[in-house]
Amino acid sequence: MDSLQNSGALPPVQQPLGVQDKSNDQIRRLGEKVEQAPILKDLRNRLIERVQRLALLRASAGYLSPNYIIEYENTASYINWVVNLPWESQTRDLLDLKSAREILDKNHYGLQSVKDRIIEYLALIMLNIQKGRKDSIVRAPILCLIGLAGTGKTTLALSIAQALGRNFERVAFGGFGDARTLRGQSRATADAEPGIIVKRLMHAKAKNCVILLDELDRVSQEARADIMGVLIELLDPEQNRAFIDHYIDYPFDLSEVLFVATANNTTNIATAVLDRLEILQMPSYTDAEKIVIGKDYLFPKVRLQTGLDENQISIDPALWPEIIRPLGFDSGIRSLERTIETMCRKTARRIIEDKAQSVLITSQNIKEFLS
Repeated sequence: MDSLQNSGALPPVQQPLGVQDKSNDQIRRLGEKVEQAPILKDLRNRLIERVQRLALLRASAGYLSPNYIIEYENTASYINWVVNLPWESQTRDLLDLKSAREILDKNHYGLQSVKDRIIEYLALIMLNIQKGRKDSIVRAPILCLIGLAGTGKTTLALSIAQALGRNFERVAFGGFGDARTLRGQSRATADAEPGIIVKRLMHAKAKNCVILLDELDRVSQEARADIMGVLIELLDPEQNRAFIDHYIDYPFDLSEVLFVATANNTTNIATAVLDRLEILQMPSYTDAEKIVIGKDYLFPKVRLQTGLDENQISIDPALWPEIIRPLGFDSGIRSLERTIETMCRKTARRIIEDKAQSVLITSQNIKEFLS
């Protein structure tokens, strides 16, 4: 990156222009932000020109002019967004496949075929990182986890980020009704702001983060064509090297971002977008798997969240087949988690009300805890 720190001050910005010191300091601080930011020379020059025009407007219209105040707010906001984007900042990847497997096994029970495919996917990325082949990394297929609600799609995406040691960001597509939510709004419009991709990058503070595109199939029908059009560019490694947000209005390289997508089904996803994804089907959990997940994963977690000690609540092992299906079949585990939360809350209430020091849930009293 080119730097202007050794090239001296910015005369048009920092020389006194005959207005109050406070106004001078505001513009000087903007100039310093631009000088110190690790950005390309071309982009830096653009920002310097904006600051210089602001200084000229202040000199001609006055620092109390409504035009100057509005222009200063717009310019300051734009510069803050641009200089805080991770143009070069990135996290160091963890290149340990054994650790990745341990993270997947810790966070998810079963799903062996899915986890094996993710391990292969991570192995491909790690191998290319070790050999410094960035072009091969960006050509790795973008995983799209397809499955019913509650089957663990979102947490699997989080596990991928943890396995690589990358920052994780989520973009929820449910109810998206305008492509500008992704692409941003032009600064010529009122209340303009960047799109959600730029916002997530700024929050992640790393250009190689993992971004989850959650529930791609749930965008509104009215804006579906426009949103899918943006996704085609976003997910294409040949195009996202120079992704342009309408607010930032300057190409940003997204090739090092690892995108992971989820959806309940592929019906509402455009064919051109599907062509850029590798579909990974998430199976429903069997009753046997749910029993293990409930006993070994969810129950200890919920018990701790509720504030209960291990000796304050226990469940008869023979009851788990009834606990996992209180209302019939459910493909995921969200209903199971809510059932366990209900049992723990009722136990906590009894202990606080001094009705019991500990609770054993059996076939005789289980209805009291499931209601």
